[in-house]
Amino acid sequence: MREYDVIVVGAGGAGLRAAIAAQEAGADVAMVTKLHPVRSHTGAAEGGINAALREGDDWHDHAYDTMKGSDYLGDAPAVEALTRESPKETIQLENWGMAFSRDEDGQVSQRPFGGLSFPRTTYAGAETGHHMLHTMYEQVVKRGIEVYDEWYVTRLAVSDEDEPEERDCHGVVAYDIKRGEIEGFRARDGVILATGGLGQVYDHTTNAIANTGDGVAMAYRAGVPIEDMEMIQFHPTTLPSTGVLISEGVRGEGGILYNSEGERFMFEHGYANNDGELASRDVVSRAELNEVNNGRGIEDEYVHLDMRHLGEDRILDRLENILHLAEDFEGVDGLEEPMPVKPGQHYAMGGIETDEWGATCVGGLYAVGECACASVHGANRLGGNALPELAVFGARAGRHAAGDVDEEAEITTGWDEDSEEGENVSPVPLGEAGLPSAEKGALADGGRSSPPTDAADGGAAAESAGDAGVVEEAVQAERTRVHYLLEKEEGINHAEVRSELQETMTENVNVFREEDALKAALEDIREARQDYQHVTVEDPSRTYNTDLIHTIETRNLLDVAEAITVGALARDEFRGAHWRKEHQERKDDEWLKHTMLSWNDGSPGLWYKPAVLEGEDKSYEPKERSY
Repeated sequence: MREYDVIVVGAGGAGLRAAIAAQEAGADVAMVTKLHPVRSHTGAAEGGINAALREGDDWHDHAYDTMKGSDYLGDAPAVEALTRESPKETIQLENWGMAFSRDEDGQVSQRPFGGLSFPRTTYAGAETGHHMLHTMYEQVVKRGIEVYDEWYVTRLAVSDEDEPEERDCHGVVAYDIKRGEIEGFRARDGVILATGGLGQVYDHTTNAIANTGDGVAMAYRAGVPIEDMEMIQFHPTTLPSTGVLISEGVRGEGGILYNSEGERFMFEHGYANNDGELASRDVVSRAELNEVNNGRGIEDEYVHLDMRHLGEDRILDRLENILHLAEDFEGVDGLEEPMPVKPGQHYAMGGIETDEWGATCVGGLYAVGECACASVHGANRLGGNALPELAVFGARAGRHAAGDVDEEAEITTGWDEDSEEGENVSPVPLGEAGLPSAEKGALADGGRSSPPTDAADGGAAAESAGDAGVVEEAVQAERTRVHYLLEKEEGINHAEVRSELQETMTENVNVFREEDALKAALEDIREARQDYQHVTVEDPSRTYNTDLIHTIETRNLLDVAEAITVGALARDEFRGAHWRKEHQERKDDEWLKHTMLSWNDGSPGLWYKPAVLEGEDKSYEPKERSY
């Protein structure tokens, strides 16, 4: 067993920043990641980092824009932490050597982005995430922080008290992809989950193949509530054939959207009379699909994004990689013709419930980045707010886990006196309810420790060995599960289950949502969960066994997809990215609250907690959201 003060799971932007902060606070830190750090999905972020850096701008204005963009479902303490600390973190990146684009006078460049009242998006061409990722990885290497790359964390080692708020996380269990061995990592002070997004729930996504909701699913099964999972962002400009992202920076520089009739529809059809193409992402995505559904789409699928009028010099200076993406994946020369674009799944606003320091209700367990929900983004994230979230909350969680923070959190976690029970309206059983008990036990991979059937003294060992015993117990349970998957001779391949899941999510839980479709999705997910009980891993080897890894990931996708759909069915209003055909208004009297889901040992329970709209020196009163 390997032991450290702080263990960071994942090595994208949030994980790297957390590791640096924890190490600077004096902790012995290790990073455990299924990808090499510079392959993390942060590298695909194109647009920029929102920060109030210039004269005439103010972090309070950034906070207001963010809360408005969230459709008033953000929590003010988290929103204000993001906007107040983003300038400092952005300057820190510049001091570490990040190659930001610059104006002729030498100032770091900033440009307009959707939903912002000031051009505060700081960028490095259209490869901001790539530069940010490499800059922070250099700092990790410089500090000598241990990185276990190609180690896939599959289980949390969490104690088994009845109430999640009484549990503690003592470490993680990881599969060494190269050697095929399963080992435990004990964390003396804290585990920080920074595992990224969940886009592989859908079959048209900007997310990488590795974005399978691992951290959300593991924390959920360990008893941590997950929050606002229905709030999924669909980016308005993705390439139709692949889902590859075309940066909002194109529209920020002046790119124009046209329909099949050559109309600049954001203005001409009244979707956003003031901001046009720079309305928030949920508004633009719905507008594009409305155009397609009303017969004004191109090939009944997409619209055109045109940047030719910007001129070759400006495009090559600020958007050169967009030209390569359009040429490589669509065969389009962006200097000579418009690019085809349509909405695609891009980001999860919801995730693991945390406070504004990244702490969950389980002692010693933190979450940061896209897998977490503080909540900064509420019902809709503004472009340019994801990268500063990685830096700000990564740094906060790293310091907190290392014991370098005395400040009390304003955002509560777990069930409290302000929480209220919700009504589950699913047409089918959820979670593990009703699944075959023998197979359920063999495939179960929750965070709570339970001795495997072939280790009768596991409980006694845990009791005598304390924290290390909880980790060892989790290791033995994971070895049992992997052995079961590898030794099972007959069954179906996980790819059949994953495809079934992705198809129903894309069809039924997309931009436009209807009650019957959401119920149909839950029925399909239930069938996919039943099918998963019969998966088998065809590759019997232990080393570089991607079949095994994808099989484990598919279980995570099942739990995450179900949570998204349950929340979408429960929230009978139209707020931010969540559009309901039957409920075409925002219902502030009923729904200024977060949807919460708790695993409850395999029987998910729905409940609610109020949004926190009281900020440092003001209250964010909900207003009509127009652009």
